[in-house]
Amino acid sequence: MDYSKEEKVSDEEVAYGSSENDVQTAPTQALSRNLKSRHMQMIAIGGSIGAGLFVGTGNAFRSGGPGSVLIGFMIVGFMLLFTVQALGELAVLYPVNGAFFDYGCRFIDPAWGFAMGWDYAIGWLTVLPFELTAAGLTIAYWPEGAKINIGVWITIFLVALVVIQFFGVRGYGEVEFVLSLIKIVGCIGFIIFGVVVDCGGIKNNPTYHGYIGAHYWHDPGAFRNGFKGFCTVFVTAAFAFGGTELVGLAAAEAADPRKTLPTATKQVFWRITFFYVVTLFIVGLIVPSNSDRLLGSGGSDTKASPFVLAIVLAGVHGLPSVFNSIITISVLSVANSCTFGSTRTMQALAAKGMAPPFLKYIDKKGRPIWCVVVQLIFGLLAFVNEATAGSTFFDWLLALSGLSYFFVWGSICLAHIRFRAGWKAQGHTLKELPYQASFGVIGSYLGFTLNCLALIATFYTSLFPVGGTPTGGASAFFQTYLAAPVVISLYVFWKIYTRGAGGFFIRAHQMDLATGMRELNFDDGIEEKKTWVNLPRRVMGGLF
Repeated sequence: MDYSKEEKVSDEEVAYGSSENDVQTAPTQALSRNLKSRHMQMIAIGGSIGAGLFVGTGNAFRSGGPGSVLIGFMIVGFMLLFTVQALGELAVLYPVNGAFFDYGCRFIDPAWGFAMGWDYAIGWLTVLPFELTAAGLTIAYWPEGAKINIGVWITIFLVALVVIQFFGVRGYGEVEFVLSLIKIVGCIGFIIFGVVVDCGGIKNNPTYHGYIGAHYWHDPGAFRNGFKGFCTVFVTAAFAFGGTELVGLAAAEAADPRKTLPTATKQVFWRITFFYVVTLFIVGLIVPSNSDRLLGSGGSDTKASPFVLAIVLAGVHGLPSVFNSIITISVLSVANSCTFGSTRTMQALAAKGMAPPFLKYIDKKGRPIWCVVVQLIFGLLAFVNEATAGSTFFDWLLALSGLSYFFVWGSICLAHIRFRAGWKAQGHTLKELPYQASFGVIGSYLGFTLNCLALIATFYTSLFPVGGTPTGGASAFFQTYLAAPVVISLYVFWKIYTRGAGGFFIRAHQMDLATGMRELNFDDGIEEKKTWVNLPRRVMGGLF
């Protein structure tokens, strides 16, 4: 990549080209700018809520207990809050296609950016067949649905995704807006239901006898399997939170990233606090973590979902089917996000010369057609579920995704740290930034540190799994930690391919701070003086 080019462009030109309806044959591709403020906010609030939260957390409750789940998700939640704030600062200033992949290339090292870009794209490519399979399995919750071969449901859902692609990014935005709204309503409804159950509002059922309170935190207990059980929560949390960073990736296709991105990144606080921490706290109060029904919840079996289980235990007829419908919708929403995340990343990689050239093609309506085709081809892997060894295949396929988020989020924080160093070294001030991360560079240091600690904790449980042999075995280790050698291999490959061009990192005074930068109105960047008096208002403004 040529980092010597210096060019400032306006909001109308940055990352988009002169017209969104022109077929692009030049190296710099143009994407449509059809994502409105409401789309961006819904992507931020509910875009990635899916099977990871509604189903996968059951395995975390079984392994770590409600206390470990709550603390683990709070840690990862704070980490994501720091990460998305850093991403928001970068994406407002540089609303370029590829977002954090591009930031890694220009602020850290091109080889590391290459590794992050392909790791992220591969992660979404492999998650799609899993989500399609999960959607099919949610239908099997109903007896009539179970009578129909799962391949039929996979076909229906895959065709639906193909239809959405015809409408480009606007189709993605509208579908996410509607589906996210349904997921949000479902989470709010479950919280209300859980409070009623915990306070003894459900009468005459064999499971709950009046007021429950924190009974299950004492018996069977808040923590299971000690420190090892606590460490197992991190991979589940990563998979559940995966996709939070999509709001930054969508910046290149937002109509007005200067206004919509800061608001959208602040919405992440609500998602983390309300839709993850509060809902999981409620689940921990009304579902015993030693329930045998939670076995198998690491996959996509909604019968093992702690949310559905809570309703079943309460003996409320009809409501389990309603919530299972919400899980089905959530899974399809994540499948839709898979297509967006992978295609935009692959197109950006191709535009940088880091992927096959045909992938950079964008048609008249701003759609990366060949990238979409590649993603949908990967979707066909869902039919492997028909084979006898289908479950084993999916275990290895998913091994490429869960852990990879820690590398991506850590890289976003590191890119922000390096950007701030370059910004200062080249004579700029913070007042020139159109938007500043609420927690500043300190938040990025904390976010980067937490990502590293999460990787260490996962490495520990990969070597010594809960209930496994002392070393776990090579198969168990790589099914959890496969993303690490993949990232290292990608990094080494690009270093060898480019013969180590650029050294091991980009120095602050050599960073390209001009290419893709939105045209700055310095009046927009002027902030009020920071004092102890206005500190509470500044904190609230940063979060809300």
